[in-house]
Amino acid sequence: MSWTLLINHLPALPEMVLLAGACALMIVDVYSKDERRTTTYLAAQGVLLACLLATAFVLWGGGAGRFYLFEGLFVSDLMGHVLKIVAYGAVSAALVYSRQYLIDRRLMRGEFITLLLFALLGMMVMISANSFLTVYLGLELMSLCLYAMVALDRDSPLATEAAMKYFVLGALASGLLLYGMSMIYGATGTLTLNGVFEKLATLTSDTDRQLQAFGLVFIVAGIAFKIGVVPFHMWIPDVYHGAPTPVTLVLGSGPKLAAFAMAMRMLVNGMLPLAQEWQQMLALLALLSMALGNITAIAQSNIKRMLAYSTIAHMGFLLLGLLSGVVGGNFLNAHDAYSSALFYVIVYVMMSVGAFGMLLFLSRAGFECENLEDFRGLNRRSPWHAFLMMVLMLSLAGVPPTAGFYAKLAVLQAAVAAGQVWLAVAAVVFSLIGAFYYLRIVKLMYFDEMRDSSQAAAPAGGTVFSVLLSTNGMALLFFGILPQPLMGLCLIAIQKL
Repeated sequence: MSWTLLINHLPALPEMVLLAGACALMIVDVYSKDERRTTTYLAAQGVLLACLLATAFVLWGGGAGRFYLFEGLFVSDLMGHVLKIVAYGAVSAALVYSRQYLIDRRLMRGEFITLLLFALLGMMVMISANSFLTVYLGLELMSLCLYAMVALDRDSPLATEAAMKYFVLGALASGLLLYGMSMIYGATGTLTLNGVFEKLATLTSDTDRQLQAFGLVFIVAGIAFKIGVVPFHMWIPDVYHGAPTPVTLVLGSGPKLAAFAMAMRMLVNGMLPLAQEWQQMLALLALLSMALGNITAIAQSNIKRMLAYSTIAHMGFLLLGLLSGVVGGNFLNAHDAYSSALFYVIVYVMMSVGAFGMLLFLSRAGFECENLEDFRGLNRRSPWHAFLMMVLMLSLAGVPPTAGFYAKLAVLQAAVAAGQVWLAVAAVVFSLIGAFYYLRIVKLMYFDEMRDSSQAAAPAGGTVFSVLLSTNGMALLFFGILPQPLMGLCLIAIQKL
């Protein structure tokens, strides 16, 4: 019986491995006296590798099939596996990039690594959620860990303030989402997303239709907050700026994958019969996000705040793919649109991890690389890393031949195919405006002199850090020149939905 139970729950093996590993790691860290936390760090990387192998095993055993577990609360499919693998890579890179920075500031504690793994578990639960209940449990597990991580530096008033803002606004967004879920449940009588889809397609009562309309508004508001789009963006600049840079790296990567999965599961898998309603909402959110994000980023002198507003603009582009799937009740454009959005979020995570990784690489004990001026003359002291930063900035700006260009092109093509030509034109205009602040960093690195001699000090990153950062940058060039393998994988993953 126990063996049969194990086989039936095999698709949830990565989550089981991560939970067991994170709990074991907490115990290991209690007995660790090393200030560098070498044992804990290596154990965490080992847990992530085990999760990757578990995901590969599930894929090998079940192929690209779709399986439901725990009475329909949990779903295992190709899209979930792809997003989880990218999340493992982002968290592993965050550990590598952050380690020396945290050691220099005496912040390398077991709490950071443990909270990071539990936040990853929350992301994985969100990615595989097939019920409102599972979505909310995963969201709260991830969010509570992130709140604590933002306040990791207890001696920093800025970090404490950022954590409080994030907590209060995050609790408000969770309340909105929960309220919307309760209304949809009242209209449909079910919590599973499959059941919601079936019930919404057959609703006839006026009362139920009013409930579903109100519920949809609150759910879109909750999703918009977690993705970080206007007008639910107010937490992003302050939290990105106030949090320690390693935590900012985490915030800008894995949670975006989980938020995208939440949007796909709830809006596409669950509420596709209401697509015409929520697509109109997303169109407005996308336009406002691209406008405010790109225009406001120009005025920033702090690069973490600049990248925060850049994130808002990029999430607006992400919504272009999500809002282009259904055209007048026709689903012919759905696969291309949703696969372009999946491709976009994966490429964005690669760009975000690389950009914040570069900030960590250039920071050292007693020096924080946070301002645009800190990049002056980087080409003279480290030509290779200046080149990598240029690739990252060009990819964020959407300049060929980087992956960022193809990602933007894909979502723009999806928007045009859906008849949203005016929105695609607006996106191109705001993208051109946004190119200014990315190219400004390239100009500082290649055409300006160093501000003072202290900038010439050697960066804190080691060999492993440099190799991973180089791989990160080169991957953006590779997927810009040859995007077909990743794009094809995204298309297959969406088709399996």
